[in-house]
Amino acid sequence: QVQLVESGGGSVQSGGSLRLSCARSGYTYSSYCLGWFRQAPGKEREGVTTIDSDGSTSYADSVKGRFTISQDNAKNTLYLQMNSLKPEDTAMYYCAAVPVPCKVVTTHLIEFSDWGQGTQVTVSS
Repeated sequence: QVQLVESGGGSVQSGGSLRLSCARSGYTYSSYCLGWFRQAPGKEREGVTTIDSDGSTSYADSVKGRFTISQDNAKNTLYLQMNSLKPEDTAMYYCAAVPVPCKVVTTHLIEFSDWGQGTQVTVSS
């Protein structure tokens, strides 16, 4: 059974930093796409960043240069380093996974199949 558990959220002032973690278990696929998504109150869920099993990454324009996605395969953990945080980054952040390469996800609009419970990030001005 696949399980994704996020941690690391919290409250921070504008300009501050946070690092989110997503521990995954039961995930034995050799090819996959991992991602971070966020949803603010009253807004649609949006994709923040993805990382492929080969290490390729992509970022939403709104976070480029400020956020960094990474993974530690030995620990089966996905990270999201968030720097220069802005109030508009306030949202519930979710990690997600799907057992196909990210390019396939993008090309064929495949939904992520496994989701964590989310961790709240609040940035005050």
